[in-house]
Amino acid sequence: MLLLLFKLYLLCSRLHTLTEATSQPAARMTFTLRETAKRFPLLGHHAPAGIVLEKEPNTVISAEQKHLKSFNFQNPHETPVEIQVPWTECNQSDPQQTVKADCSFNIYLVQKMEANKLFLCGTDGEGTACCDMDLSQKTPRCMSSAKIQKIKKSIQGFIIKEGEPAALNQQTSTSHTLDLKEMLAIHRFGRNRVGPTIHDREQHYVGLVPSRRRDDTLQGKVFGFYKEKNKDPGLYSDMWIPFVTRVCMGDRGGPKNLLQFSWTSQMNARLFCGEPESRRHFSELVDVATVEKEQWEDTRVYALFRNECSLLLQMCVCVSADECVCVCVCRGMSAVCVYTIRDIERIFTTSTFKGKVPQPGRSRACVQDSRTIHMDVLNKIKENSEMEEWVRPVDNSGPILFNHHNYTHINVDDSQNNRSDKYTVLYLSLNKGDIHKVVQKETQTFIIAEYQPFHHRHHVLTFLLHPPTMKLYLTSRTELVQLDVGNCTQYGDRCGDCVLSRDPYCGWNGSHCTPHTQDMLQDVSRADHNICVSSGTVEHSQTVSKYPPGRDDARYTWIHLERNTSSSLEDSPGLLLIPRMSPEQEGRHRCVSEERGYTRVLADYTLQLENRAGVKKSTSLLLGLCVTAALIQSLSC
Repeated sequence: MLLLLFKLYLLCSRLHTLTEATSQPAARMTFTLRETAKRFPLLGHHAPAGIVLEKEPNTVISAEQKHLKSFNFQNPHETPVEIQVPWTECNQSDPQQTVKADCSFNIYLVQKMEANKLFLCGTDGEGTACCDMDLSQKTPRCMSSAKIQKIKKSIQGFIIKEGEPAALNQQTSTSHTLDLKEMLAIHRFGRNRVGPTIHDREQHYVGLVPSRRRDDTLQGKVFGFYKEKNKDPGLYSDMWIPFVTRVCMGDRGGPKNLLQFSWTSQMNARLFCGEPESRRHFSELVDVATVEKEQWEDTRVYALFRNECSLLLQMCVCVSADECVCVCVCRGMSAVCVYTIRDIERIFTTSTFKGKVPQPGRSRACVQDSRTIHMDVLNKIKENSEMEEWVRPVDNSGPILFNHHNYTHINVDDSQNNRSDKYTVLYLSLNKGDIHKVVQKETQTFIIAEYQPFHHRHHVLTFLLHPPTMKLYLTSRTELVQLDVGNCTQYGDRCGDCVLSRDPYCGWNGSHCTPHTQDMLQDVSRADHNICVSSGTVEHSQTVSKYPPGRDDARYTWIHLERNTSSSLEDSPGLLLIPRMSPEQEGRHRCVSEERGYTRVLADYTLQLENRAGVKKSTSLLLGLCVTAALIQSLSC
């Protein structure tokens, strides 16, 4: 019985490996940056509340529990500069403030304003304090400026939690946080504090998107993206339901006897991400990234989803007539769908409310003073706020990316989309700490690189992209890492290598693969390396690759005595296994890669046996299993 179980386990593991390998697209190239990435250790027991970029390039501010730290990646060996946060509440010389005997605020929110100014919020377990901090000053202080006085007053008795999404809007701060009943919702602090009505739904917000209207400031709104626990206990019901909600920035709540200090403009709509034809959909919202446009309605939201575990493999072995052992392998999938504020607003403007006929008198637009809304309308608002129609991706399309990778965060860059060759670059963090660099161009999406920045498996807590310098900053609980995602030399030193990368950041300038400009050679759509020949570029021979092949799209062939050798390891392309060294195996072995008709020699070895007289021509490559391993390592490309 135990032997059967063991054999079943081995068989299942093998089939699971094959299933995983064939079901998830691999990155074309894998870069192991554990040694080359710049990094700083993060000391202490608490992860940073957030990171922001300073005005100077390669400089990052990390919000630690009690203070700020400034990390300069141009000098990674220097000790980070510690910046104290002297809260105004703790300053006994200020007669306008109530001084506490134990003034110990933990920083839980940090946001970049302009230049070197930060907006900070912290809590002492009893309430919250917020302030502005100007880092350009010689001795910066955490001051309560005139702009945030009303924020400070309204948030004073409120306790925010670590990692809360927030959006700072001039004289108001819009954020979501936990209340005493552990229900997540949107709160606004400032001139008019407004919060949610009481409900019994479990909600988890993943992001907030402000939408400001230059043409009509009254219609400024904030969109919140969240997942809600499904109350349907059915066996085939999804555990989570994805939603987008909308509130007006100028909402003041209702009058004293109905919805006072509660949103009167909040409406909710379900998000759909999937392929109706294949009946595949994704229900758990994980993260969102926003690409703002000049016109508010064109702003795009890239939403990262997961679906719940799906059955990929089931095997049963019967050990007797009435006893069988079954094993199921279950893997979830991730997907990215894109929505526009225009499409979201259309649902909130035109859809009927769920289960209801159209409600006359209920305005969908933001009003000048919500406290004057008629009581009948307020009762309808309190009763139901969910739309009948669902919000679907732009152009009613499906996911731009879905696979069996477990992604945890998303970041998007379209900063160079003003070129004629339009594209968008997505960065997705995996649950093991690696980063996928993904290119989206029209209907095409492909993973061009995987970065492995950490020495050990780590969960990425936050990551921030600085497009002008093409630097990506990651934090785990123990490290702050800088990745150079614009390092084009990693792809090789030939024009064909550069073009095959399909990296829109990179192009061939005639001699090197360098950051892309309009006059360089690159073909993101087709990876047509023939443009190198047509442009007159001369390709120089190259025998040893400067980077590991990883799991790219190339096909590897070992050539011995001008004949192809088919004994490459199945799970490790590029590695040649010679089970037994014999005279027939002597001679030259070359590893040649072929990708889209582009060939190159990656490795070139000459093998010889020792002669009987003991004259050493080369070291014997096969002495049992240990030497076999050494041989595999030697004959790699």
